[in-house]
Amino acid sequence: MQTMRAPAAQGAATRVAGRRVFRPVAATKVSTAVSTDVSKRTVPTKLEEGEMPLNTYGNKSPFKAKVRSVETITGPKATGETCHIIIETEGKIPFWEGQSYGVIPPGTKVNSKGKEVPHGTRLYSIASSRYGDDFDGMTASLCVRRAVYYDPETGKEDPAKKGICSNFLCDAAPGTEITMTGPTGKVLLLPADANAPLICVATGTGIAPFRSFWRRCFMENVPNYKFTGLFWLFMGVANSDAKLYDEELQTLAKEYPGQFRLDYALSREQNNRKGGKMYIQDKVEEYADEIFDLLDNGAHMYFCGLKGMMPGIQEMLERVAKEKGLNYEEWVEGLKHRNQWHVEVY
Repeated sequence: MQTMRAPAAQGAATRVAGRRVFRPVAATKVSTAVSTDVSKRTVPTKLEEGEMPLNTYGNKSPFKAKVRSVETITGPKATGETCHIIIETEGKIPFWEGQSYGVIPPGTKVNSKGKEVPHGTRLYSIASSRYGDDFDGMTASLCVRRAVYYDPETGKEDPAKKGICSNFLCDAAPGTEITMTGPTGKVLLLPADANAPLICVATGTGIAPFRSFWRRCFMENVPNYKFTGLFWLFMGVANSDAKLYDEELQTLAKEYPGQFRLDYALSREQNNRKGGKMYIQDKVEEYADEIFDLLDNGAHMYFCGLKGMMPGIQEMLERVAKEKGLNYEEWVEGLKHRNQWHVEVY
């Protein structure tokens, strides 16, 4: 795991709940990625007005923001480092829950024609509600896994092949300028029906949009949005150190036992019913009957994470559907037609 460094003139690295956090020295109010206070906060209702924002800023005229803080939210035994990054937007690039921002990393590359050009845009799901971690609409948060490459022959990390944008973001000191586009995305939006059950299936940083969901549903006093349904999160990671936002999730599960459910699939710590590793599809299958019933009664099901998660999930759902006497393709098409099926993988 690489260590983040912040220049002393800009900020200082401190530890919060065992995690390293970059904080501006002069700051009087700093958010962290984990909150055990899930009480309802007052929010500026102006952000409820108007149409959904979409592509407000593009590559030719991007938005310039600044990094407020970078916090590593994975433990030392996680399979990789994931950071929670708070960005100061001043409310000038508004978004809705479930949308993404584009980030253009600094520097240039040489394209296939031998021409030096700027780096392309990378998309990241937004990990805060439209009100940000301070509930004032002035920030937005990203959940970013540092992309590194290990040479299969030497077993050593090759810095020349590391992810350009993820490392830029995870290494950013407070005050670093970030070039952004967006927001984009219509797939992972919350349903208009605030009573509809939400079944959210995530792997790794795919949890980001669902954090925006649960904060809107449970941690904000939004006059025109009162969530009364069931929020059920399935989260798949390798081990306990790779859990993301777990303290916040455990607090929600304790405070809202009738409305919030949380199930983990820890592939390196748990076994499935057949004695193999517990993957996300295995955990979902344990509750297949309940999930199919919820979907039959208007629930929305969301999937977000690496695209490799979907084949196993689809195979499992197809097998369960067949056992129930259903045609899987027709069943899924029906959910899509009713806008109950939401998939965003990368």
